[in-house]
Amino acid sequence: MELPVSQLQARKQKLLVRFLNGEESSFLTLHADLLDDYFHESFARSSAGPQMGMVKNPYAIIALGGYGRKEQCLHSDIDVLLLFKKKIPKEATALVQEIFYPLWDLGLEISYATRSLKECLTLASQDFEVLTSLADARFLCGISTLYSELMEGMRGKVLRKKAKEFIQWLEARNESRHIRFGDSSHLLEPNVKEGQGGLRDYHAMLWLGWAKYHIKEPRDLEYFGYLSHNEFKVLSDAVSFIWRVRNWLHHIAGRKCDQLYFEHQIKVAEALLFKNQNGQQAVELFLGQLHGHMEALKQQHLMLLNKIVPRKPKYRLGKARGRMNVSGIAAGKNGLSFESSEAILENPHLLLKIFEQCASLGLPLSIEAKRLVQEFLYLIDEEFRRSSGVVRSLQRILLAPSQPLDVLDEMLNTGILLALIPEMKGVVNLIQYDEYHVYPVDKHLLHAVQMLRDFGKPEQTAQDSFCGKLFREVSRPELLLWAVLLHDVGKGRQGRDHSQHGSEIVRKVFQRMNFAPEDIETISFLVREHLLLIKTATQRDLNDEKVVVQCARKFPSIDELKMLYLLTVADSKATGPKAWNDWIAALLTELFFKVLHMLNRGELATPAVVDIVEKKREEILQQPLSISKEEFDLLFDQMSPRYLLYTPAIDILRHVELYQRLGKAPFVLEARTLPGTDYRTVIVCAQDRPGFFSKVSGVFTLNNLDILDAQIYTWRNRIALDVFKVNAPPDALFEDEAWARVRKDLYSALNGDLALDLVLDEKLRAYQSAIKSATSRPDKIVVDNSGSDFFTIIEVYTYDFPGLLYRITDALFRCDLDVWVAKIATKVDQVVDVFYVRNLDGQKVDNPEQVAAIKASIDQVLTATPAESQ
Repeated sequence: MELPVSQLQARKQKLLVRFLNGEESSFLTLHADLLDDYFHESFARSSAGPQMGMVKNPYAIIALGGYGRKEQCLHSDIDVLLLFKKKIPKEATALVQEIFYPLWDLGLEISYATRSLKECLTLASQDFEVLTSLADARFLCGISTLYSELMEGMRGKVLRKKAKEFIQWLEARNESRHIRFGDSSHLLEPNVKEGQGGLRDYHAMLWLGWAKYHIKEPRDLEYFGYLSHNEFKVLSDAVSFIWRVRNWLHHIAGRKCDQLYFEHQIKVAEALLFKNQNGQQAVELFLGQLHGHMEALKQQHLMLLNKIVPRKPKYRLGKARGRMNVSGIAAGKNGLSFESSEAILENPHLLLKIFEQCASLGLPLSIEAKRLVQEFLYLIDEEFRRSSGVVRSLQRILLAPSQPLDVLDEMLNTGILLALIPEMKGVVNLIQYDEYHVYPVDKHLLHAVQMLRDFGKPEQTAQDSFCGKLFREVSRPELLLWAVLLHDVGKGRQGRDHSQHGSEIVRKVFQRMNFAPEDIETISFLVREHLLLIKTATQRDLNDEKVVVQCARKFPSIDELKMLYLLTVADSKATGPKAWNDWIAALLTELFFKVLHMLNRGELATPAVVDIVEKKREEILQQPLSISKEEFDLLFDQMSPRYLLYTPAIDILRHVELYQRLGKAPFVLEARTLPGTDYRTVIVCAQDRPGFFSKVSGVFTLNNLDILDAQIYTWRNRIALDVFKVNAPPDALFEDEAWARVRKDLYSALNGDLALDLVLDEKLRAYQSAIKSATSRPDKIVVDNSGSDFFTIIEVYTYDFPGLLYRITDALFRCDLDVWVAKIATKVDQVVDVFYVRNLDGQKVDNPEQVAAIKASIDQVLTATPAESQ
């Protein structure tokens, strides 16, 4: 006769094949049933069991945890309890070896405990982790009355005394779990089990209901009125989808895995049969649906938690009631609520007024109020949206000061924000599949509004304080807030320029709201141009006057400049950490002041170059010099006009000192720290030689230093003066040693003792073996001869890898091009390397054949494998 473990193995394989073929939607339950059959059969065939005297000392095998709930994923642990009425007999070891060990031999993860009834109840009262496991207990085989005694003891002896303490422990554990694993409803790589909005939130709901309301089945939450029929359906759909994701994740990872890593996401989307649609990738549609379900589960969990563990009001109820001036809305200990359903039918504007009161008083909505808002959304029609009273209420909510309670988030979750502005539906749970955008688009918009409101708060950074000052200077802050709320609304329609499309959408929105034409134009301008400043600051040479002039001409007035700057900062900070850092902040601020200076003067031309250079010479001569005036005059005449025009006098003085130190050495390198920033200014003064910039780039990459920006100057005496902005070395404690290694490596590279191609290839191979790529967008190379009067601008859009900048600049060198400016920016999950170049004759490159050759040369290094790039 076939052994039970062999039967289990064969049956499980057949079940898995049906699941992989899409023929089995109840895998978790059926998987648990297969294990049940194994335990039943093993127990019936046991030779050790009958020797233990079941009559004198009854025993039972009980399923615990996820197995007890019949939620058995492919690689989930199998939690079981061997329970004895009295003391554990010595023969129990033989039973464990007979029934449990074969599962280990099969490669399954089995976690078992052998305890007496008294031990179980004592441990459950002392350790709530044990109590939660026993809460899901399910009888498998043995003496069923012993299982009944266990459950009665749990209810009568443990919960009767410990229920309140257990509920408080659950609440605290949930909170710490959410802090540890984050809000999975918007994380790039969510934990589908432990994160907020994950399956553990669902389990917490069951445990809370078991402890507080004595529920036995999930459906009891609806049967006994703790969730409405619709809420339970939403919960069930969410849990079902997340379970499917987790099971596929286990299969694809080949092990128990609850973190949805980038490398698994596309495969899970394919397994769930998502297809590319309307310009969106299948994986984006999958993640959007997953985030939507996790958000729904999060909200249901919070709703039940607030019902079971009422929050102590953080406000004085009497004071709040005294400030209430809206008939039909009442303030209670659980927050704001409607006086009755009839009040809403008589005055549908109460649906929005209650949120206005939330923003005004800082009070939350009660659970029942949220339910009523969702139930009566059908009252919001076109006439409702056009109402001037509704528009005023919505605007007052936008203008309300920042506070812990996010009213706009509550409006989004209840659906009223979309009912009022249906044009936003296209961005709800819209995922941009990259490592750049942290939030779905709808959440990003709300975070950007919150960022804007937070500017100027106490204990903010200098950057935020400056933004707060600008925000207070804006004449119509409500127009800015509207623009921030809707700046990405155009992303709801794929395949179009979302900025342009968004500006068209907001025109329709605010025409419906009966805004003045000039106000509509302002909001439309802000939405249309919301990427103007960040693109210009990070992808263009801010020392090129034409760049600043072209940017300044876009602005109708200084007020629009201030608003667009604030929108840009809020947008970038709300996008994620890869979209904002000290360097980007510095570039954006520099561009802002240059454009502001032009607009303030009312002219778009700087004083004559000769006047600027002469003034700079006089300023330097007033300072102590390390060389004689005659020597300085000779050296000053060797400096290039572009260098003199754009380099501050104080920096020229420092560069002269570096030049004096250079002597006959191949180079001098100095790294300077600007306090309060996470980047360094590195100045390299050297005897110029072909490919010098490329070699410096390669050495920086070799030492894990990311170049953010580079200004390359060549004096007439063939001295190269290159100024780099780079990220700080990884280990600040050993920064001096890091720069010493950089100098040593650069010296070796210039001497020919260090083959950069070979060492960077080794680094690239290691990187490729560990990289987790989100998606694959095509590389793009743009050669632009119109953006600058003196340079050809080459833009390279690609995925970053160690040695990228070195390979591109080496390709440009082999095309007989001099790099004068290099800027490294980020566009979604790609980098944008921008180079201002001239040919060796000092001219722009506009010959079509030369342009084609440049593109081909760069494309070759982007697509080559490490070995091919040598």
